[in-house]
Amino acid sequence: MKNMSCIIPITYLLFITLFSANAQFVKKTYLVQMDKAAMPKAFSNHLDWYSSTVKSALLTTSLESSDMKNEEERIIYSYQNAFHGVAAKLSKEEAERLEDQEGVVAIFPERKYQLHTTRSPEFLGLEPLSKGTDSIFSENLDNDVIVGVLDTGIWPESESFNDTGMKPVPSYWKGACEIGRGFTKQHCNKKIIGARVFYHGYEAAIGKINESREHKSPRDQDGHGTHTAATVAGSVVHGANLLGYAYGTARGMAPGARIAAYKVCWIGGCFSSDILSAIDKAVSDGVHVLSISLGGGVSSYSHDSISTAAFGAMERGVFISCSAGNAGPSPASLANVSPWITTVGASTMDRDFPAQVKLGNGKNLSGASLYKGPNTVSTEKQYPLVYLGGNSSGTLNPKAMCLEGTLDPQVVKGKIVICERGISPRVQKGHVVKNAGGVGMILTNTETNGEELVADCHLLPAVAIGEKDGKDLKNYVLTNKNATATLSFLGTRLGIRPSPVVAAFSSRGPNFLSLEVLKPDLVAPGVNILAAWSEDVGPSGLAIDQRRVKFSIVSGTSMSCPHVSGVAALIKAKHPQWSPAAIKSALMTTAYVVDNTMKPLKDASNAEKPSNPYDHGAGHINPTKALDPGLVYDIKPQDYFDFLCTQNLTPNQLGVFGKYANRSCAHSLASPGDLNYPAISLVFAENKSISVMTVHRTVTNVGPDVSTYHVLVSVFKGASVKVEPETLNFTRKYQKLSYKVTFTTKARQTQPEFGDLVWKDGVQSVRSPIVITWLTPIV
Repeated sequence: MKNMSCIIPITYLLFITLFSANAQFVKKTYLVQMDKAAMPKAFSNHLDWYSSTVKSALLTTSLESSDMKNEEERIIYSYQNAFHGVAAKLSKEEAERLEDQEGVVAIFPERKYQLHTTRSPEFLGLEPLSKGTDSIFSENLDNDVIVGVLDTGIWPESESFNDTGMKPVPSYWKGACEIGRGFTKQHCNKKIIGARVFYHGYEAAIGKINESREHKSPRDQDGHGTHTAATVAGSVVHGANLLGYAYGTARGMAPGARIAAYKVCWIGGCFSSDILSAIDKAVSDGVHVLSISLGGGVSSYSHDSISTAAFGAMERGVFISCSAGNAGPSPASLANVSPWITTVGASTMDRDFPAQVKLGNGKNLSGASLYKGPNTVSTEKQYPLVYLGGNSSGTLNPKAMCLEGTLDPQVVKGKIVICERGISPRVQKGHVVKNAGGVGMILTNTETNGEELVADCHLLPAVAIGEKDGKDLKNYVLTNKNATATLSFLGTRLGIRPSPVVAAFSSRGPNFLSLEVLKPDLVAPGVNILAAWSEDVGPSGLAIDQRRVKFSIVSGTSMSCPHVSGVAALIKAKHPQWSPAAIKSALMTTAYVVDNTMKPLKDASNAEKPSNPYDHGAGHINPTKALDPGLVYDIKPQDYFDFLCTQNLTPNQLGVFGKYANRSCAHSLASPGDLNYPAISLVFAENKSISVMTVHRTVTNVGPDVSTYHVLVSVFKGASVKVEPETLNFTRKYQKLSYKVTFTTKARQTQPEFGDLVWKDGVQSVRSPIVITWLTPIV
């Protein structure tokens, strides 16, 4: 008898053959970088040359003969400011053929990015706490700094974008107010001076946007873009609140700055060709600051489209701030780590939204919540508790996490359900509980979240509690058949101590792409941030949420990034000639590393230990100090390029960054650690014979003409440190002086050591974090 398992139907073979034949012609979007200077004289403009080059690589086959696409239709974007080239729909073979064409520098496949999802000005010292005290806004209120926000669009009707009292739009502004469904020219004003949309890359990857579900216009129906834009530069709004929580005056970091909204994110994500086009257009429009609260993990410098476009924007004098990501507390979880980008982690503020769980055994557990709705849980009554997990830890249990379809109404009806964080959105878990008949939810942190409490605008009475209390609560339920509890909500509380604390979700270093560049650069408020919101979506962001609000409270490094962008705008207003690197230096060297109890900053993921520079970078942003830093570490575009020359990149990979200004390696850096960065990260290689390393730095005096700075440096267990010279004597403003720091190994350490180098003149304190790492030989 024949072995029938070896007989493959001829129809299946035909299908596989046809599939393979068609697969090579499947078109995807590629970013094609061109050498602008290599355009042949036969072409009158670069777009014609780009089109001709793309056309020369196209394949024509019978498979597409009935629906031929010309080369212009293949090209979905052209770039000519921060990046030079096109985005084109190509097959894999066409992309490979195009890569060999004259003038093509590099080709990148399309990449998908995701969003990294008030009292903060007052907490940061940016507004008077009481009448009669001074505010730095008084000298910057009418500044003409323009901040470009790459996000989900903007809700123009928000009071945060009121332009009352603002001067006319600056004459140098070249941007546009693009119209579309729900967005007209009248929606732009002297606050929102530009609004554009970018979707060609998204549609090439996902398909046509369903305009019945999404506004194919700058209008924001997600809320994220409105929130970040208002955090950067929102106008003053009195009486701002979310359902009564956080009641007070809301304002952006730079309320006098202008906003240009670039909508690059849609329901299905944010695509690199759209992001690149937005950055390219923003530079051409005339923005001074770019705020980008999205990311997609770490790629090599030359294969990261945000990194390459940001380099081009930096060359044109634009400051770029990006979110670090929400993948903490895992180590080496950062996004957006290029040294010319300011990478921002998240921290808490001194405001909280307390709630309480009162157990039947008399014990009270402290938590947080933004619930405001029907009072289905009475504080005068105890309700049965149910937990559908077990005693084991470290295993994922769908029922314990209250995932969709896992709860039995017969088990949870009329009860308060304990749900663990993970997999699904926090508010979604409460919806699952509510649909199953539960009257309330207690959301418990896991080891990943530690004791960090993120307040949410829940759809039923719900309280979030920390990991330790969560373990005690689950043990109480598992050992007591009659376990009960009730929930209470205590409103808004200020003056929380300690604060700030590094958020558990904030992505962490080290920066494995280049250990010599410390990342994140700094942290800023990113937990429970109140700002304007889209009225097309509820405060939870879920489609099932029918509530509508003007302000919402959201957490994420997406929220911390615009805080830094706004403060950068303030610095740019006061110091219009400063470079992006000088602004970053001012932010980093003035950052603080102690909380409001005068103890080292803590890490929410591990309350037992202080945070370190891999968690908080240079420290927590200090806007008032950053406006007058005393000294700055400046870095020119060529310096960044020379840094790349130390990163083992091929000539073609270096060309990605060097073609615009025809750069070549000047070999000005003896090592990557010699980049004039405001932080020092030293790496001793596995070779134990190398025991001495020296790094060099140059500071520019931006304070009084005559000043003398003395150095202080931490003591390390593993190395001695010598700074030469120990004193810097400045005789004029903008004078540059250099110093060197020599590290000599005393005893190699198994863990990195952290410390500081500080220059002091009696008034200013210019601090740089130091990290020393001894690499261990791989056995």
